[in-house]
Amino acid sequence: MYFSYILKSDKDGRYYYGSTNHLQNRLLKHNSGQVKATKHRRPLHIHFSESFPSRSEAFQREHFYKSIDGYNWLKENKII
Repeated sequence: MYFSYILKSDKDGRYYYGSTNHLQNRLLKHNSGQVKATKHRRPLHIHFSESFPSRSEAFQREHFYKSIDGYNWLKENKII
């Protein structure tokens, strides 16, 4: 199982979008400072996630979140 996810920073309230096959392990990496993009924004928590049967589907969904259509969809569904 693969996941696309949105993390929210408790420090600055901003979001981070990603995908992985081990969601809890990935969150631990983010919160331990091993991810350069979120190192300065710790602590983070899982704000939203979706599961997919394949890595490519999870990756496509991550890119959708990052697009203007994805942003609008997230807003319309009151996710962010």
